[in-house]
Formats: sequence, structure tokens, C-alpha cells
Amino acid sequence: MHPIDSCKVGNYVAALRALEADGRLRRLRPRAGTDFASNDYLALPSTPRMRKAICAALEEGTPVGAGGSRLLRGNCEEHEAVEAEAARFFFGSGYLANFAVLTTLPQRGDLLVIDSLVHASIHEGTRAGRAEFRTSGHNDPQSVEDTIRGWRAQGGAGRIWIVVESLYSMDGDFAPLDELMAIADRHDAFIMVDEAHATGVYGKQGRGLTAPYESRENLLVVHTCGKALGAAGALVTASGVLRDFAVNRCRPFIFATAPSPIMAIAVREALLILEDEPERQDRLSKLVAFTHREIGARGGQSLSGSQIVPYIVGDNERAMWLASRLQSRGYDIRGIRPPTVPAGTARLRISLTLNVVEDHVRGMLDALFEETRGEAR
Repeated sequence: MHPIDSCKVGNYVAALRALEADGRLRRLRPRAGTDFASNDYLALPSTPRMRKAICAALEEGTPVGAGGSRLLRGNCEEHEAVEAEAARFFFGSGYLANFAVLTTLPQRGDLLVIDSLVHASIHEGTRAGRAEFRTSGHNDPQSVEDTIRGWRAQGGAGRIWIVVESLYSMDGDFAPLDELMAIADRHDAFIMVDEAHATGVYGKQGRGLTAPYESRENLLVVHTCGKALGAAGALVTASGVLRDFAVNRCRPFIFATAPSPIMAIAVREALLILEDEPERQDRLSKLVAFTHREIGARGGQSLSGSQIVPYIVGDNERAMWLASRLQSRGYDIRGIRPPTVPAGTARLRISLTLNVVEDHVRGMLDALFEETRGEAR
């Protein structure tokens, strides 16, 4: 191995040392312990049905790679099939999908109003796109309204795009979609909703929290396939006009190699499982309710009621120490630090999935409250 040339990489070394000093240096680690960290909410990847669908596809000759972009030879029948299934199912890589949409559909002169706690992919897309953008207060419809009115008063004349998540990934709270839809209607605005953590978990047959609004022409929804659906990639549902515009103008779609046809098979099977096995949603809902009752019984804080349970610690190093303590007791819980969450709000992000049962939850909470001496957070 060649010695490190400090002239070439010294600035990177300094940046890494600064992260370590601030308790924010990240390292990869293998899976270990009971799963309280993943987004595999419905435990679909390990189901016999999913494995059988993948094996059958391989035996029938489905290619692993697409071999080109969708507009060249990479558009396989598996892609067409999963899109047809999604169009029926929803009527009408999540990171790349958000980035692609926001750098394609909002035009120069438009305004993006994004919730302050949306995914990093949305922040990156807004910065890279053509439209202006403003940040609104988290889950604050009045802030959205005021932002729009202020921009109009300053001469803004383009189309408004309101961008939110239906379920926020670090706080586990829900967007006030009814009020936001009403604002979009008042201002003739589009509303883009990232359903990453709600797809498969909420709504009839797991169609997400936007299911009641899915016939709206001003609604665009991103359904991530890499969480509850147990696969990878994302599905974007929108009106036919927006779809055709994206096919013609979206550079990440036009120039990127198409997703694996095998992954399209997996996503289509996941959608069919959601229809055929509604008990998975029911089981997760009961597990979430049980967990929140147990937290309340131990004197913990009142939470929003989702499968994402944040335990706010505050200090970066203490959050990582506490995560390490729980991992040593067999519970895979990860510490989350800035910039993923705001400064001073480092936390444990406890994720509830069908990879665990009530006894696992009870044991995990016992360990958590023992390690924190019953602190309520």
C-alpha cells in the first residue's frame, strides 16, 4: 500500500478528523442483532413468495441487467408490467426519483415550497433544478400559505409546487395532507408527496396516505420500492401529461441504464402480496399500537403513532454510546446525528417491522429504559 500523500488528501483527512471530534464520523458495520433499524416494514424480501417469484423469473430467462436506458433497448416487458400493475394499484431508488422529478418538472419561474424536514434527495433536487425554492415550517400549513402569498406579493408569477413527505423518516410524524391539498387547490398548485415510509404500510392495500386523493391531476406521488415493498428503486405516479413530459425531458431517466428487470419482477410481486395478504398491514399496525402502549406504560413520551419511533438524546456522542450499548445487548438500533437531523437532536431511530414480535419489542424497551434509567424523551 502506498503511503498517504498529505498534500493530496490532507483536506479530506482534516474533514474526517473534524467529524470524529464532533461525534459525527460514520462507519459501515455488518448486520447483527434483532432488527430495529431497517425500513423493511412488512418483511417481504424473506417471504417464500418473493423468493419463488425471483427464482421463477431467472429460470424463465429474465435478464439481471437491462443493458441500456429505457429509451434505447433497456425497456423490458418486466418494466412495462410493473408500471401497468402500479397504475392499476395506485390508480393513476427513491433518492434518484425525487431528484429526477424536481430537476425536470418545475420550470424556471416556478416556486417550490418544501417542508423543512423533507428527505435530502428533495433538498438536492430543489437546489439543482430551475425553479426558485423556499422552505416552510415543518408540518405548518400556515407557513406554506404565507410563503406562497409572500412570493406572489414580490412578483412571482409561475406555478407553485408544494413538496412534502406523507410520513417523516426521522420524527415519525404525519403531514397534514387535507390542509395542504386545500392550499394547493386555492393557489392552482401542484403538490408532490414522497410516500417513502408510508407505501405498503398505510392506506387501503398499502397504497399510501395519498390514496384518498389519487384521482387529482395536480398530485404527483413518489412511492419508494426499497422500504416496505422489499425491493429497490421507486415508482412515480402522475398524470399522463407529466409522465410524457418526464419521458422526454428527464435526464436521469433518459441517460441512465434502466433498472434490473429482476427488480421489476420483485416490485410487481410485492404489489400483488399487498393485495392478497392484508394481514401484514394489520400485524404491523397492532405491533405499532403495542409498542406505543408499552412506551406509555414506562413513562415515555407521547408519540405520533407510526412505525418510526425516535428517542431524542441530543448529544452526538451519547446517542452513539447508547446505540452501542443496545447493540451489545442484541438489538440493532442505530444512532442518527446531524446533518441527517437538526443540530442538538441526535437520536435513536427505532424502526418497527414484521421482523420482530411483541416479545422482542418488550425486551428492547426494557433494555432502553435500563440504559437510560427510565429517562422520558
